[in-house]
Amino acid sequence: MASGTRTWRAATEAALYGPGGFYRRPEGPAGHFRTSVHASALYAGAVVELLRRVDAALGHPAELVFTDMGAGRGELVTGVLARCPAELAGRLRPYAVELAARPEGLDPRVLWTDTPPDGARGLLFANEWLDNVPLDVAEADGAGTARQVLVRADGEELLGDPVAGEDAGWLARWWPLEGAPPGSRAEIGHPRDAAWSRAVGSLRAGLAVAVDYAHERATRPPFGTLTGFRDGREVRPVPDGTCDITAHVALDACAGPGASLVSQRQALRALGVDGSRPPLSLASSDPAAYVRALSAAGEAAELTAPAGLGAFGWLVQPVALDEGVVLP
Repeated sequence: MASGTRTWRAATEAALYGPGGFYRRPEGPAGHFRTSVHASALYAGAVVELLRRVDAALGHPAELVFTDMGAGRGELVTGVLARCPAELAGRLRPYAVELAARPEGLDPRVLWTDTPPDGARGLLFANEWLDNVPLDVAEADGAGTARQVLVRADGEELLGDPVAGEDAGWLARWWPLEGAPPGSRAEIGHPRDAAWSRAVGSLRAGLAVAVDYAHERATRPPFGTLTGFRDGREVRPVPDGTCDITAHVALDACAGPGASLVSQRQALRALGVDGSRPPLSLASSDPAAYVRALSAAGEAAELTAPAGLGAFGWLVQPVALDEGVVLP
């Protein structure tokens, strides 16, 4: 390995989660980019509806666990608690899983931890978590050989050794570069597969859901998706702790037995998030209600827009639960 270089996986791990890393900064992820959680409280409402369905499918256990994976500063779990109906609130055990320190002012009911609880019965929900699990990058050289991409602290890249071992096996199955034109790239996703498997394995029974920018084997982007974000803008990925470093997720590779892949548009509509405009008759009979309904319809439309947030992938993984009971 050339002096001063690291693999993208090692460089990203240090830049995001090391001392002084991007995800340990006080402003948190919300200071740099907007997710569905920040777009509308309707999103938390949909998660509550999903939690309600999981509760019913589990037979209303004495303790129902909600695990917010990659919790940021606790925005989703806070929204879920705010919208949780009384019949769930008394039995709900909320966890926020995050490497950063617990934010001040978070609801004291929330258990803040760096790993999900073992043996939980309930819903594990990972909103834009897997895209920040660090991974390595491969690039096809002039001879068509997939090589490890190395990176310096200033973001400059060079090609390293040919990809081998577990990395090569994953590429062959999920994102083959053999015969690809020089410069074609792939992001080697097995660390995310393993991270998701560990998260799902924490459930004794219930449902695990991963929501992220995603792609499937037949439509992998030819030059990869590795990029950076800072202050709400996409920037060149530089592993120095000053920007988020992210790449879309091969959710099909992460999926375990019985899992299903749907778009966010499909999932939210199944959970009652509807972007339809309210009837005009409501404007004359109850103008205030019409304004509220119109606002909610606009937020729902943003969450389900097929060219925007609605295009996110949802990986829905039941654990000791009948397939299709919760999210048909």
